[in-house]
Amino acid sequence: MAKKIKRLHRSKEKDSMVGGVCAGIADYLAVDPTFIRLLWVLVTIFTGFFPGALAYLVMWAIMPEK
Repeated sequence: MAKKIKRLHRSKEKDSMVGGVCAGIADYLAVDPTFIRLLWVLVTIFTGFFPGALAYLVMWAIMPEK
């Protein structure tokens, strides 16, 4: 049997909202995308907006699409 390799990617499927970053992370971790989005928003708010927004933009730029 061949092992299926998990890869981190942006999702362009039904769960995608803005760039597909949170949906891709949720798919990789096998959790609900809403949980990842909520966590990302909370981290962004509590770190002063800029680090979270910058991290999202960087992930959007470097993560390949599915």
